[in-house]
Amino acid sequence: MSSFDIKAFLKSLTQRAGVYRMYDEESGLLYVGKAKNLKNRVSSYFRARGLNAKTVALVSRIHHIEVTVTGSEAEALILEQTLIKKHRPPYNILLKDDKSYPYLHISDHPYPLLSYARGRRRKKGFYFGPYPNPGAAREAQNYLQRLFLLRNCEDSYFNHRSRPCLQYEINRCSAPCVGLISREDYDSDIQRARMFLEGKSRELISDLQLAMDGAAAQLEFEKAAEYRDRVDLLRRIQERQRTEAGDKNADVWCLVEWQAMTCVQRLTFRKGRLINSQSFFPDNKAGMELDELFVSYLEQFYLNGHSAESLPEVLIMDADLDGFAPMLEVLKGRGVSMSLQRGLRGDGRQWLAMAQENARAGIQSVLSGRQAALGKLDAAADLLSMNSSIGRIECFDISHSQGEAAYASCVVYGKEGLDKSRYRRFSVRNVTAGDDYAALEDSVRRHLTRMLEQEDLPDLLLIDGGKGQVSRVQQVLEELSITDVYLLGISKGTTRKSGWEYLWRPATSIPITPDAHNEGFRLLQYVRDEAHRFAITGHRKERAKKRGQSDLEKLPGVGPKRRRELLLHFGSLRNMRGAPREEFEKVPGISKALAGQIFAALHGEEQE
Repeated sequence: MSSFDIKAFLKSLTQRAGVYRMYDEESGLLYVGKAKNLKNRVSSYFRARGLNAKTVALVSRIHHIEVTVTGSEAEALILEQTLIKKHRPPYNILLKDDKSYPYLHISDHPYPLLSYARGRRRKKGFYFGPYPNPGAAREAQNYLQRLFLLRNCEDSYFNHRSRPCLQYEINRCSAPCVGLISREDYDSDIQRARMFLEGKSRELISDLQLAMDGAAAQLEFEKAAEYRDRVDLLRRIQERQRTEAGDKNADVWCLVEWQAMTCVQRLTFRKGRLINSQSFFPDNKAGMELDELFVSYLEQFYLNGHSAESLPEVLIMDADLDGFAPMLEVLKGRGVSMSLQRGLRGDGRQWLAMAQENARAGIQSVLSGRQAALGKLDAAADLLSMNSSIGRIECFDISHSQGEAAYASCVVYGKEGLDKSRYRRFSVRNVTAGDDYAALEDSVRRHLTRMLEQEDLPDLLLIDGGKGQVSRVQQVLEELSITDVYLLGISKGTTRKSGWEYLWRPATSIPITPDAHNEGFRLLQYVRDEAHRFAITGHRKERAKKRGQSDLEKLPGVGPKRRRELLLHFGSLRNMRGAPREEFEKVPGISKALAGQIFAALHGEEQE
């Protein structure tokens, strides 16, 4: 605790509601918490006994504490969530995916566009969601295109069509761009799509059946057959997707701790239909009690990033509901009415049992994957006759195209499988183009220097290469005085076929040639292939960035805003080249003089 006098600090603390912030010696924010009674809550961290190991680890790093007194516990909750979202303290329970949630958007247009949207909802029109993940949003979009043949092309493309595109040919669009559907019929399809997105499936089927009967009565049998097919498809979708149980909009939550793992499970019901199941595995670094962890997780979930129309009417959970009162008060202040149920009878009881079963299945899945990863690591250690087990493998690979955009990749395989949060790419600079040895040496040195400072070296360093590459990396290890990292190279054999690779140890002239079916050997191949994929991805992105500059970006006096206006007006660079000089003057923000400059640049002429 350094010079921080905790006893004096606790004596001076108020018993009012507020937020406390714990900092380390370098003024780094460790943890943010809220309390109904600041003195009681902060004092609980400094008890003589009864603290778990994680809380003790947090307390050992505290250098000083700051508090902010608020008018109520609800105000404290708002401030706490704001600070967590802004600073992301390492000991707080954090939602793993900090991206904004995906939506589906129906634009404000005579022939509205159905599109996938993420981020701030600035465009006019109707938003539906948020969806739990991009896959769910894309799946809903795909269903709507099959059901109602809505367009999915941008306005600039739509405005310059002279004949139907491929989407029309594969029966995914009704081609409103060339007038193959009337505005009234397209509006009807849009309204039905909105009914689908709002969960009004029964009303939608009734509407389609009425339209089918009306078309048949007017002897429009082909149109009636289209409506019939839509009804059949909609029913198949419902059969595949939903579990009917009334008309409730509810989120069902449970927290399950099993085999030293904690899972928070969410089932999402809309209009009585189960539309999603999610498993979350929070890191309880501060050692919070499970009830407190549960409340904290749900507060972050509902107070950050969810729109009002997406929130459920009811939360169902088998927990002490009093702890959620501040969250409900904050939501009520935002115009959201939400109630809590214990779920002890009826549908709620069945749904809770389903959530608990899913939580245990989620934990079992994680544990199975972890056990499989540990088995593979042990097999690799046996293959290499290592004296100790392998906790982490790091693999390096180099990718370039005739020396251009050279990239080194480092991928990591640990006790839970591939650890993509540890993946790194190194842009190779100040190295002769095409010199793979120097590029590898430079990137490994930079990486291991940082790992050495953090005291976080891998157990096995795998290099995609043979004797020469391993020798250069061994020089780096000797230069950095690293002796406890097992260095290994993996190279293609003489046949260049998978399963016939050679394994190289430093200062050896004869490689290891393991059995192609050895599980440890297959793990080394898998990690090497992942490093190769990751390196190629970075290399291709960099090369595309350098080569992918459009001629539109080279136009004089044209920035991002004017480029956007030009594309909206003309639709494409090809249309711009075929347009007369006078047409450029009609674009917003383009003066007569600038129109002349653009026209001349597009045609390779010198401006008069």
